[in-house]
Amino acid sequence: MHSELTRRLTETFRWTDPGPQSTHLVSDVSGWWREPLVLAGLGPALAALHAPARPTVVIAPEVTGLLLGPLVATALGAGFLPAYKDTGARRIAEPTTWERTGGDYRGRRLALGVRDRHLNPGDRVLVVDDWVATGAQLRALHRLAAARGAEVIGTAAIVADCAPALSAELRLRSLLRGSDLAP
Repeated sequence: MHSELTRRLTETFRWTDPGPQSTHLVSDVSGWWREPLVLAGLGPALAALHAPARPTVVIAPEVTGLLLGPLVATALGAGFLPAYKDTGARRIAEPTTWERTGGDYRGRRLALGVRDRHLNPGDRVLVVDDWVATGAQLRALHRLAAARGAEVIGTAAIVADCAPALSAELRLRSLLRGSDLAP
């Protein structure tokens, strides 16, 4: 199943040229969400990367993390905790722990937050995302979990497109490398 999943991930992915004003191609993962085999397989495949560590909660940043995180949590029999971005458009109306990121792949510095009542000392956290390039959001989530007394057991992603040192720092395991999706 894993090799079939990675084959479908590569087949349903594409690079898009946004036009002459752009200096680079843009990744299009929308085909992943349209493919039933991919949706059915992602949770179990990503969960298997860290299952022996027995995480109690999966944390994933919005937006794609709100889809991917619950798939992984369900496969692990763990809870799911969304990490919201503070865009100023809305506020979480209860105590929330926030952590600022370094520059992300767009150069943005964001604040990510989780509700305090859902992340506790002793929780074993698996951080999940679709694509890791700079690791800025994931580093912030690792710090946030530590600030709440939780233990981060690792990071799982569909694509790791980052330096080996960052992969080691985040204890990152992935289904694909960025080079698997070369234009």
